[in-house]
Order: sequence, then C-alpha cells, then structure tokens
Amino acid sequence: MAAAAPAEPLDLAGRVAALRAALKRRELDGFLVPRGDEHQGEYVPPRAQRLAWVTGFTGSAGIAAVLAERAAIFVDGRYTIQVRAEVPADLFEYRHLTEDPLADWLVEALPEGARLGYDPWLHTIGWVEKTRAQLERAGIGLIACLDNPVDSVWRTQPPPPLSPVVPHATEFAGATSADKRARLSDELKRRTLAAAVLTQPDSIAWLLNLRGADVPCTPLPLSFAILGEDGGVELFLDERKLAPATAAHLGNQVRVMPLESFGPALDAVGKGGRRVLADPSCTSAWIFDRLHLAGARIERDTDPCALPKACKNAAELAGTRAAHARDGAALVRFLHWLSREAPKGGLTEIGAAEALLASRRQGRHFRGLSFDTIAGSGPNGAIVHYRVTPATDRRLEPGSLFLLDSGAQYLDGTTDVTRTIAIGTPTAEMRDRFTRVLKGHIAIATARFPQGTTGSQIDVLARLPLWMAGLDYDHGTGHGVGSFLSVHEGPQRISKIANTVALQPGMILSNEPGYYKAGAYGIRIENLIVVRPLEELGVELPDAERPMLGFEELTLVPIDRSLIDRALLGAEEAAWIDRYHARVRDSLAPVLDAADAAWLERATAPLDSAP
Repeated sequence: MAAAAPAEPLDLAGRVAALRAALKRRELDGFLVPRGDEHQGEYVPPRAQRLAWVTGFTGSAGIAAVLAERAAIFVDGRYTIQVRAEVPADLFEYRHLTEDPLADWLVEALPEGARLGYDPWLHTIGWVEKTRAQLERAGIGLIACLDNPVDSVWRTQPPPPLSPVVPHATEFAGATSADKRARLSDELKRRTLAAAVLTQPDSIAWLLNLRGADVPCTPLPLSFAILGEDGGVELFLDERKLAPATAAHLGNQVRVMPLESFGPALDAVGKGGRRVLADPSCTSAWIFDRLHLAGARIERDTDPCALPKACKNAAELAGTRAAHARDGAALVRFLHWLSREAPKGGLTEIGAAEALLASRRQGRHFRGLSFDTIAGSGPNGAIVHYRVTPATDRRLEPGSLFLLDSGAQYLDGTTDVTRTIAIGTPTAEMRDRFTRVLKGHIAIATARFPQGTTGSQIDVLARLPLWMAGLDYDHGTGHGVGSFLSVHEGPQRISKIANTVALQPGMILSNEPGYYKAGAYGIRIENLIVVRPLEELGVELPDAERPMLGFEELTLVPIDRSLIDRALLGAEEAAWIDRYHARVRDSLAPVLDAADAAWLERATAPLDSAP
C-alpha cells in the first residue's frame, strides 16, 4: 500500500505568491477568493475551503482579494478579532465587509483598465451584477474564469466528498416527497413556469426526503436539481452515493443524473424561451449565464422550497420538541458535572466541549453536532464565533465567564443553545451586562405581534436594554433553524438588516442577544423558539382586532441565576424566568438521575429564593 501524502505545510506567503504567479500567467491583475462553494453554503467540504487555504482564516463568512501588490480580507463583525489571530497582517489588510465595502477597496487599489478575475460558480448572479456595475464605472473589468486559479496551485486539494445518501423517514419529515413535489408543481403551473432550478442542498434534501454527510455538521448530500412543472425532478449528484434503498425511495419521478449532465440539462430546460425560476440570492452566476445562453426566460424569485421548508409541519414540530428535551437533559448532566469540575482549576475549553459531546451522545437519535462547539473562557468568549484549538485552549479560571454555544443533530430535530456560566463569583459589571442581555432575550420571548410582522421589525426589542447603557452587539438576534437540516436556515431571521419575509407559524428561530467586551469576556443567551398563533399558546386577547402571533420556547436548559442582577428586572421579567425554569425542571427531572435532578432543582429555584 502506498504511503499517504504528507500534509501540506502552512506556508501562507508561499501560497499567495503561487496564486499571484498563476494570475500573471492568466493576465489577471487580481482574483477574488470567497468562503462559499458552488452552492453558496455556510458549511463547505474540505475541497472548497479555498479562503482558509489562501489566508488561514477559518470563519464561516468572508472574502479575500489578492492583487499583484496588495491583498485584503473582508469579514463581518463576528470575526474582527478572529481574523487578526489567524491571518498574517504582513500578507493581508483587515477590512470590515459593511464598513469598508469590497468594491470600494478594489476601486481604490486597482488602476483603470485592470482585469479582476472571479470564479462564476462561487458568486451569486446578484453579487456579480452589482459588483461588475461598480467596477466598470471605474474602468475595471470583472472577468469570469473558466477554472479556478486557486485550484491550479493547491497541489493537495482534497477530492469531492463521497458520502452515502440515505432516505429521511416520513415519520420525521411529516410528508412524503411526492406530496411536497405535488405542492410545488401546482405552484409552478399556476405561475406558468416550466421548471425551477434548485441549487441549495438543504432545499433538495427537504424536497426529496434525503440526508447525507458531504459537509461538516449538516446532514446534506451536495447536489443540484431541476423541478419540472409535472412534479418530476432531475437530481444531479455522484451516483456512487446512492444505496439501492435510496434509489427505491426516490421512485420513478426522480431521475438521478451525473453532475456533468447539469449544464446540458440547463440548456434543455431553457430552450425555446421557456420560463425557468432561479433564486438570484443563492444561485451562482455560472447557472444564470448558462440559462441565459440557452434562451431561457429567467424568473428571478425565491427558492420555492425555502418557505414551506421553514414552516415546520406538526410531525417536525413534535420531533424538534422531543429532540430539545433529550438535548436539555444532556446539557443538565453536563452543567452539573461542570459545577463540580470547574472549581478544581484544571478544566479547559477542550475538556468541557468533549464532556458535553459525551453527554449528548447518550441521547436517542443523536447524529452529531449541528456546528463546532463554541467554548470560550474569559477573553476567548468575546470572539463571537470562537473555535478552540490546542494553541488557544484556556483554563476555566475563577472570576471568569464561560460562553458555551453548542447544538446537535438528531433524526427528529436540530438544536442550538448558548449559556453563559459564571466560574466562581462574577463582577458587578458582568452581572449588569448579563442581565441586560437577559432582558432583551425575554423581550423577544414574550413578544406578541400581528401577522405580517418581520424579524427585523422586532429586533430592537432585544437591543434596547443594552442601548440604554450605550452598548450593542454586532450580530443578528436570531436565525432560522431546520429540522435535521441546517442550523442556520432562511428565509426568516431577526436582525437589524431589513427582511421582507414575515414570521409565520411553524418557523423556528434562535433568540440570542449578546454582549462582548474584547479581551475580557463574552455573554450570549440563546434559546430556540417557534412561531405560534397566540390562541395556541393559551393567550387570550379579547379585544384583538387582527390575528396575533407569539413564540413557544423549545430549549430546555437553565439560565445561570448567579449572573442575574435582580434589581434590573421588572416583576414580569422575573416571573418569566421563574416560569421558564419551572418548565425546564418539570420537563427534565423525570429523566435525570437523583443527583442531576437535585442539581437542577437548585439551578431552577425561584429568583427570590436563596441561591
């Protein structure tokens, strides 16, 4: 047997130099290296981790511009600390995606007549059109590359993933693939559309009731699909992934084809000016260009799977409630263990993350983590999307805060929960900031709003207690969550960024305001919630003049009472915490052993009782 190839050394300067040489051979003055893959996904397979290979940055969002003499990396507010720790300042300038836009930097850095390359598979058509227009005004050309220059110099680039594709049982999905396809095909017919091009693997997995393991933490088979007006589907993926049971599950209305056939299939579906739906927010420029050249009349609109996937059915909601109960029990076992181990002084971030994973593995239907656990002690907690490594692993020291953001994939649901835990005695400032974050969390949890309200319209509720003290956080308040799918799912969200998608019954979101003091500590409190009609929540509004909605709590994990400044809470806020803790206690105590149940009893005692 041949020996395995040695790991490629982390010579970032050499990699940038090799890329620049490749660009010179192609007569390009620069090249853009985004974080995403051909599906524009958050989680990408090792083969598509080009941004990390070129820059060293391992965050989930960002883009680099490599020019002949200069280079810069652009990240959002979640990664301003992390990028400086991972990316050499002598190779890349650090830039903020929104405060210092990429196009502005390119216009300043490139001369008139410059040629800037990009991979049309890795950028959406919306992004390409907007960026091209900005650059052309400065006389800069945006040039589509037939192949990716990074791939030409990445000599140890991993192969494409080849994980098995398996059926997702109807008992968890709540509807058959045939029923889903019939529903969407009726909509295509109503709109006189010949087909819809699907590029999001989670949409395809939802539509066909399939799951896979092509990317970390999310059970996705990477694939493309074309849904016809008759409900038939052409599914493009490596056929070696399909087991006989999967082929039988798909049936004769789903035709499996190799990835190489996707381009010709787009030609066929667009021929003769047929009307084809494609989502410009998540579909690559390459696909739009191919459809345009085929003569298609492209209907630019939202992925038709996005909204029905977001609005969970009764079976999916029942499953996610069950998953959260098991997950809550795993967290309580872990938190009890942490309360014993942390005071000993030897526990580190990695040790805590491993212990939590071991606790979760005991749960029925467990299939892995839904994202890499964020276990940040002290100043590491201030890095919003911190990832512990042996080099950064910190001890949980007395007087510090420990931010633990984690989640799991179960066959019946996806979880995501953050708790901030005091190690020893917290300072008055820590308790003040924690309580302000908690007040914002409660404001979202207890919000009542009319049908048609968007997440961006209620985002201010979470921030107001912090704003009153001149504080804020630089991330969204809530993201959508899938059902044994992506832990970050659209189209719903709670954020400062404007969103036109109304919150609808069945949508699962996170509720996660936070506060971060660079170099000191981080605070975040996150539960998952689901949109429900108020009457289903047992809330009566006799004088209501329009249908009203609210949220049901899904997460069942105690909140650290030692960090709550009771004087900052109103009576209704304190009552909410006591009600929530009573529900956590009543739900989980019956499945815990005596010692864990006794710890939970103390952790969920009423606020006005002795700690």
